[in-house]
Amino acid sequence: MSVTVTGPVPLAALAALLADPTRARFCLALLDGRAWSAGELARGAGVAASTASEHLSRLVEAGLLAEERQGRHRYVRLADPGVAQLIEDLAAHAGGPGGGRPVTLRASAAARAMAGARTCYDHLAGRLGVAVTDALTARGLLCQDAGFALTREGLEWFATGLGVGLPVSGRRPLARPCLDWTERRHHLAGAAGAALCSALLERGWVVRIGSGRALRVTGGGRRALAELLGLETEKEAEAEAEAGSTPSR
Repeated sequence: MSVTVTGPVPLAALAALLADPTRARFCLALLDGRAWSAGELARGAGVAASTASEHLSRLVEAGLLAEERQGRHRYVRLADPGVAQLIEDLAAHAGGPGGGRPVTLRASAAARAMAGARTCYDHLAGRLGVAVTDALTARGLLCQDAGFALTREGLEWFATGLGVGLPVSGRRPLARPCLDWTERRHHLAGAAGAALCSALLERGWVVRIGSGRALRVTGGGRRALAELLGLETEKEAEAEAEAGSTPSR
């Protein structure tokens, strides 16, 4: 028995779109969940503004990026959490965004900071993200038996312990596993993961390192996570706390 596929193959078109190194760098850079201007992305990727504009237009037309204009500036972001999951999954399968070992001390420090704690689109990743996920599970707040699901106690913890409201309905799952490309384990994603990350950033419990995806847990954050989850977080070295200051991520 044979199967014949005729006509356009969307998977091939998508693969070809992401096969270009510049477009792939743009998508990886936008995994921090924020909107960046075409000029910022061009400088981070080391390409001309005209080249960046052409690549970004193709990504927008394909539905991978969403675009908004403010005056003379053009800003883009990943279109939705589904696109972010696709990019992160591909990066994990490929061995991570770096594609190899760091070759400079600065790159090595940036890689260590990214592995320690970072954003994965709009939720926590790296050792911090996995540790938080493990702590939620150990306390009976998150169930990992068949996918990820918040328990009744978990819903109460978000509402009263963390003081964060979660959506009661919507297309986005409340909790889902996301494979961490540095830890090779799953961390919490979905609406709950996004709400948790947003709360930590808004309260200053974690802060961004430079303009990239890497995060640093503050003193207040260490105390809060210890109180809320019994989590002992690692204190990063100052050199690593200063790494990753460009939007290239």
